[in-house]
Amino acid sequence: MYGYISGMVKEIEPNYIIIDNNGIGYLVFVPNPYGFVINKEYTVYTYSNIREDEYSLYGFKTREEKELFLKLISVKGLGPKMALPMLATGATNLIEEAIETENINYLKKFPKIGDKVARQMILDLKGKLNVINTGIFAREDHSAELTEALVGLGYRQVDIKKIINKIDINLSLEEQIKMALKLLLK
Repeated sequence: MYGYISGMVKEIEPNYIIIDNNGIGYLVFVPNPYGFVINKEYTVYTYSNIREDEYSLYGFKTREEKELFLKLISVKGLGPKMALPMLATGATNLIEEAIETENINYLKKFPKIGDKVARQMILDLKGKLNVINTGIFAREDHSAELTEALVGLGYRQVDIKKIINKIDINLSLEEQIKMALKLLLK
């Protein structure tokens, strides 16, 4: 329904914010409402959940959060109200790594996520999250763009994963691509 809503946050409650857009106050459930500031402009990427007895908007500060949310709610037994608190820390990479490494104990730390749902998440999402790095401290660099560029050049994900950690994260994206190509050609 709505891709995003831009406007000023007028109210902050424990589970949601109200964002004013042209005089209309949209109640938007967000992972961490206290990450917003009253009377400040935001663009909130939204997901509309329409059911027989409910019409709800869920909002996210980034597109990456929204995309992960959509993948999470595609899991059998995991609805929007269960998936939303998983994104409250903002560390989407840790959730993705837990799924890829089958870390059930990490996933079970979230509210209402038990053994069965955690296993279902791994079953449904493993290999579909584009996680490159493993390890609790994920690198914040150009790895997503780098991987996308290398895949576009015809390299396989398996080969890219083998060399990605050998690339200097302090280099520009262009220099990282050159270094990756050298490593892939060895």
